[in-house]
Amino acid sequence: MLLVAAVLAVIAIGWGVKALLFSKPATNLLTALVTRADIEQTVLATGTLKPVKLVAVGAQVSGRVVSLKVALGEKVRAGQPIAEIDSVTQQNTLRTNEAALQNTRAQRAEKEATLALYEANLARQQTTLAQKASSRADYDTAEANVATTRAQIAQLDAQIIEAEVAIETARVNLAYTRITAPIDGTVLSIVTQEGQTVNAVQSAPTIIVLGQVDSMTVRAEISEADVVRVRPGQKVYFTILGDPGHRYHASLAFIEPAPESVKTDSSFTTTTSSSSTSSSSSSSSSTSAIYYNGIFNVPNPDGDLRTYMTAEVHIVLGEAQNVLTIPAAALAETRVDGTTNVRVVEPSGAVVARNVKVGLNNKIRAEIRSGLAAGEQVVVGTTDTDAASKTMPGPPGPGM
Repeated sequence: MLLVAAVLAVIAIGWGVKALLFSKPATNLLTALVTRADIEQTVLATGTLKPVKLVAVGAQVSGRVVSLKVALGEKVRAGQPIAEIDSVTQQNTLRTNEAALQNTRAQRAEKEATLALYEANLARQQTTLAQKASSRADYDTAEANVATTRAQIAQLDAQIIEAEVAIETARVNLAYTRITAPIDGTVLSIVTQEGQTVNAVQSAPTIIVLGQVDSMTVRAEISEADVVRVRPGQKVYFTILGDPGHRYHASLAFIEPAPESVKTDSSFTTTTSSSSTSSSSSSSSSTSAIYYNGIFNVPNPDGDLRTYMTAEVHIVLGEAQNVLTIPAAALAETRVDGTTNVRVVEPSGAVVARNVKVGLNNKIRAEIRSGLAAGEQVVVGTTDTDAASKTMPGPPGPGM
């Protein structure tokens, strides 16, 4: 009997050691195969599409728009007439300035004749004064008349220059009544209609908006948490809401050094405010999300990309082809050296922990650089039944 008891004890100890050394078989576990696939790690950003050149064509003179020569969506060339403003006022101003110039020139001609007369009189006074046939006073008067007339001629010369400048300005203002396209582009918006009166005294009113839509600029808002990993020159691709299956590829050209909110920074305001207001504004700015604009251009030969469309932008941080991958849910917390643990289901059904080296990880799938082989199974979770058994309370004890 003692021998039988000793044998049973040895068997029990052996099963206990086995339970400690080896995990239990993979029951109620969700597993996934280690497979080869392409993987990329990206930063996601929301972008806005704008024409590579966007110009608001305005008026520099006031008046009524008597003619609008373009239509919405029309393609125009640089220098092509766009609109015409009533030019009667500018024409009259030009005629008035031209008349003033002619009047000044006539006054100068008169003074030239007067100067010639005074110079002749001065010469006679010099002769008669030398012969003591006239007084010194008459000679001084003749000399003063010559000097005064020459000064008046110099004054009229300055007035002539002033009148010529006024004429040039009037001609420019007259030319402003004929508005032309500053660039090649497409008419994206007509802001001022034919017959409408515009006032350019305080600000330049917009007549139309032109854009070069054959190439579009994407301004992608990159969060402050991601911008530290982004660099100019990285590959980017984006999709639009109307065609999510089509990727547009480009390269990140530039990252703006400051967010858009720098334009409204209180450091640049000229008005003073109380300390409570300042602390309130600084508190609100610190809690709001901060985004930095990443800029890149993309060709638009077919015109499928339109102004102010929303783009879902992916900035590629890294990519690899035909590498071992597993679901990211199978990974434990990654260490500083890039290693972590995964649970592997062995052919015997036992589940063992294994140390692996992780490469790219896009939070959906992760690249495995060492520690696993294609075809192996890793544990990604448990089934609902297993989870329920872990959370279900046990049977009530005696006396319940």
